[in-house]
Amino acid sequence: MNKLITIERHFVEEQKLNPHATGELTDLLYDVAFAAKLVRREVVRAGLVDILGMAGTTNVQGEEVKKLDLFANEKIINAIGQHGRFAIMGSEENEGTIAPPKNETGKYVLLFDPLDGSSNIDVNVSVGTIFSIYRLTGDNPKKADINDCLQKGLQQVAAGYVIYGSSVVMVYSSGHGVHGFTYDPTIGEFLLSHENITTPKKGKYYSINEGSFHQLHDSTINYIDYLKEEDKETGRPYSTRYIGSLVADFHRNLLTGGIFVYPATKKHPNGKLRLMYEANPLAFICEQAGGRATNGRERILDIDPAELHQRTPLYIGSEDDVLIAEEFEQGKR
Repeated sequence: MNKLITIERHFVEEQKLNPHATGELTDLLYDVAFAAKLVRREVVRAGLVDILGMAGTTNVQGEEVKKLDLFANEKIINAIGQHGRFAIMGSEENEGTIAPPKNETGKYVLLFDPLDGSSNIDVNVSVGTIFSIYRLTGDNPKKADINDCLQKGLQQVAAGYVIYGSSVVMVYSSGHGVHGFTYDPTIGEFLLSHENITTPKKGKYYSINEGSFHQLHDSTINYIDYLKEEDKETGRPYSTRYIGSLVADFHRNLLTGGIFVYPATKKHPNGKLRLMYEANPLAFICEQAGGRATNGRERILDIDPAELHQRTPLYIGSEDDVLIAEEFEQGKR
């Protein structure tokens, strides 16, 4: 009989791997899991409770905000904030940083995208929550500021995502491998379903929005053409798999192998994905699973951020596939 391991128990077991652990990170991770349950509850009921469609506002990114975006953002802030286990937070939906409740101070920084892929909400396509956790750079939580948020991705102490699809799955890493948990609604718990996830060294799928083909640079076009060529020795042609929800596309490629590409374009020369809320946490997960993540020229986790909502190109997935993409982007092919 398979053992049923709850996410809470798994967090505690991971904590034991660090003899200096205080339990604060474990508690914060569990708060994130609890927030995901709240978001999940509304995602599955969205069409019944009038939280589909546009909210009539735009976020700091200049994007139209969906009603469920606002709900997810509020629920996560409230669920995490009520226990004061963080010193400062940042959300893709908020222009500035978020302070903890008065007199509540923790020693961690939490950055998150409350609802990735929200353009798919109205048509019942998978969406997700992405999160990233850092330690404070100083010793005094009351002095936490934006500089504590602007750390390189390699400084993350934990990262993960929750995908709300045919089932709800939470995937995370605290630097000791990657583990996935499937939500069982009958008992209200996330249960370990994917232990020690490793991504294939080479895949057979590529994920890119080819609808913007005319905006791509020649190096990216040449790479896509390469993937479409027939060559049995290198396992080509690759098949296209693109959902339009980053967390869903990444999750599939993490398990099956392949590459997700969101490059710099003529319209978006700095890329479009957010470094702090999307690229860094997924790069942390990917590398922990044996994959690779770059902006085409530099490792994502080595990028020194200059601003909270900084954007970046992203090539992420199976190591061999990303290495070849880099060769094209750097003009070596």
